Amino acid sequence: MGIDVGGERKGFDLAVIDANLAVVEAKSRLKVSDVVDLARGWAPLVVAIDSPCEAAAPGRHLRECERELNRAVCGIRWTPDMRAINASDYCAWIRNGFKLYGAMESEAAIEVIEVFPTAAWTRWVGRRSATRARWTRAGMARLPLSAVPNRSSQDLRDAVAAALTAWQYTGGTTEAFGEIVVPLPGIPVGSSPSSKGLQSPPAVS
Repeated sequence: MGIDVGGERKGFDLAVIDANLAVVEAKSRLKVSDVVDLARGWAPLVVAIDSPCEAAAPGRHLRECERELNRAVCGIRWTPDMRAINASDYCAWIRNGFKLYGAMESEAAIEVIEVFPTAAWTRWVGRRSATRARWTRAGMARLPLSAVPNRSSQDLRDAVAAALTAWQYTGGTTEAFGEIVVPLPGIPVGSSPSSKGLQSPPAVS
């Protein structure tokens, strides 16, 4: 299960993929309680959340894992300390993400990881050289997924990317930058989480 996090008004986008990489659920504008109910119903191996799982240390403006990911893969917005998060309207989505992480703690049988779809798209199809929408739509077409919704927003595509990252995580084809789980380079292949083959990504134009 993959979840793209928004503020209270926009809510969460959610996608579920099965062992054969079919998208079996895709929903938008969900509340925390909706996500928890769907997680209980589907009982996924892993829930991947596109949102920081923690704030920076007091007085810091970023987490060290974000600095490492920025150097190794792609740019990322820094997560400041809790005081700054609480004082910022922009950080409303981060606060909503914290609520989701807190709610998921009650689901002890489900593992929860932090992911960053921009890093996943970069690892799968190369650095962005077009608008984000065109880049991710083209990337989605390259991924070995079936039953993908004919129409999808950027947030829903990121939820699918989060779900695919969770799938790769169960098969050992990811790496971690601190708390952030990122796919290894290349297009994932195979029909089960035990499949560990990867195809090389295209050259970056």
